[in-house]
Amino acid sequence: MFKYIIRRVLYLIPVLLGVAFCVFTLLYLTPGDPAKMVLGDQATESAIQEFREREGLNDPFLTRFGTYIYRLVFKGDLGKSYASRSPVMKELLAAFPATLKLGAFAIVIAIAIGIPCGIISAIKQYSLFDTITMIFAMIGLSMPVFWLGLLLILLFSVKLRWLPSSGFDTFKAMILPSVALSAQSISMITRMTRSSMLEVIRADYIRTVRAKGQTERVIIWDHALRNALLPVVTLCGLQFGHLMSGALLTESIFAIPGLGRLMVTSIMARDYPMVQGAVLFVASAISVVNLLVDILYAYVDPRIKAQYK
Repeated sequence: MFKYIIRRVLYLIPVLLGVAFCVFTLLYLTPGDPAKMVLGDQATESAIQEFREREGLNDPFLTRFGTYIYRLVFKGDLGKSYASRSPVMKELLAAFPATLKLGAFAIVIAIAIGIPCGIISAIKQYSLFDTITMIFAMIGLSMPVFWLGLLLILLFSVKLRWLPSSGFDTFKAMILPSVALSAQSISMITRMTRSSMLEVIRADYIRTVRAKGQTERVIIWDHALRNALLPVVTLCGLQFGHLMSGALLTESIFAIPGLGRLMVTSIMARDYPMVQGAVLFVASAISVVNLLVDILYAYVDPRIKAQYK
């Protein structure tokens, strides 16, 4: 098991380097001059050239990328923001708790609703509950986050005035953005749980347990559910990464001061160090979550653990 964890940790290194290279390349090819965006239209040509020289924007691509990776690896330095001139890491650490809280609330809602609905739909296949659940699952998969978020604000904030339309500092303020962000994940987890449960409860060993006279409750909870949840565990880990990336739109709609909103404002301002640092920070968080899911999967499935003994 220890070898399995070490191998998964080592896999993170090329992944993060690849992410850093892709983001650096895309920003390098993006039209627009960061110096003009930061200094404004009234800046003189000498001031623009001084800014570009100070920030290394006149250096060749490989030189800039090599310097960035050197500072990142050996000094842990993500650079300074062009706009605020404060360290990128400091601003990321200040914004990350809101994004993490939003993602955590959304995945908890998705799991709390998706898994029970999937289990009941599988047990009561083709029933009215199953039909309604699958219809709502299809609707949830089809709804873009930004559209659902605006509909929730219009209904619960503007019309009914039950919940605030922005912020994330109170429990009421967390409800709308968490629901909007979790809608697609609820649908995917529901469908995956239902499909997995249907496959398991039709297996031969379930027929054998049922033939021995076990109650349906024992069959479902003690024999079928653990095996059925194996692919669902993996999906939940992947969905957490999806929620972290989807927070970009959700935070913009609900005015949440998290990484997503910070990335949007940084992209608009051509704040390259902030954008690079934010993307790399999110990629690292998602990679760590996926690593934890892989470890959990190995503990849930004894076959994987046995391969690395």
